[in-house]
Amino acid sequence: MKPREILDHNDSGDLWPVRDGPAFSDLQSAYGQALAVRRLRITRGEVPVGYKVGFTNRTIWSRYNVYAPIWGFVWNTTISYCEGATDMSLARLCQPRIEPEAVFGFRATPRNPATLEDLLDALDWVAPGFEIVQSHSPGWKFIAPETVADGGLHGRLLVGPKIPIAQLAGDGDQLHRILASARVRLHRNGELVDEGSGANVLSSPLQALMHFVTELRSCPGAPDLATNDVVTTGTWTDAWPVAAQERWSAQFDALPALEIKFE
Repeated sequence: MKPREILDHNDSGDLWPVRDGPAFSDLQSAYGQALAVRRLRITRGEVPVGYKVGFTNRTIWSRYNVYAPIWGFVWNTTISYCEGATDMSLARLCQPRIEPEAVFGFRATPRNPATLEDLLDALDWVAPGFEIVQSHSPGWKFIAPETVADGGLHGRLLVGPKIPIAQLAGDGDQLHRILASARVRLHRNGELVDEGSGANVLSSPLQALMHFVTELRSCPGAPDLATNDVVTTGTWTDAWPVAAQERWSAQFDALPALEIKFE
């Protein structure tokens, strides 16, 4: 598929056409396509505001047949903020699913190469988040390069109350341990559907962030992190299908609770 076709399907919410083989077979060309789609979105006026990191949760790799993290872009048109509860439309999202995650906000570009302490120094805040992921591959059946070309499966990102990093931890190791040991309980319409922990995400969301920064900087043509960028670091549970009129909530141990109702 060409970049314009990918963008058209993202805009419409339509599935990709069924093919005899994969739409993309290698990660390098898939990231090249993702960067080409990024240029198209910027040309029409959208503003990139950060990144999503996907498939950091090792417990679900075999379920989706993807065995390493991938990343994509987050946009001013796909991100929203709330103080704990909000509504969101599912219009033009393709096979949407919900993921409870830890989201980081940057106050500066981290040093290159970066240690955990360098990341801590560059961070401004951390917040609970719901990423609404989507797949344009029928039945959520894909290989890793297809997920990269498909925007990293990013649909929407809801960012909850921001906690200043300095309020949560004094050094990188402490932040790593706090988020690794934290758990989340995910509810649909008041009923518990899943539980997970920060340790599921490449040992902790901070470690997932470290992995992402290294991978981003090794990708030809990819822009580096910038001041005010946000990065969402991957789901602590499985990704669960969502539908209009459902109300979902997540109770995190180390972060504020988050609630969303879909329209």
